[in-house]
Amino acid sequence: MVETTILAAVEGNVATIGYGLATLGPGIGLGILIGKTVEGIARQPEVAGQLRTTMFIGVAFVEVLALLGLIAGFLF
Repeated sequence: MVETTILAAVEGNVATIGYGLATLGPGIGLGILIGKTVEGIARQPEVAGQLRTTMFIGVAFVEVLALLGLIAGFLF
């Protein structure tokens, strides 16, 4: 009985640590993506619309990775 409780507590902690690690990649990716877009707009303001559109598509893909990490934490 006591072993089962300890095992359940350890599984919960491992899932929390796993999701914490899974958020690092998308967080770094968003920082680089948005930073480079701002840099590109600063260098060539006339292509701001195209860069902004491409950035939002990239942000969507990066956010999907974060959601997959969250869902994987619940499934496994």
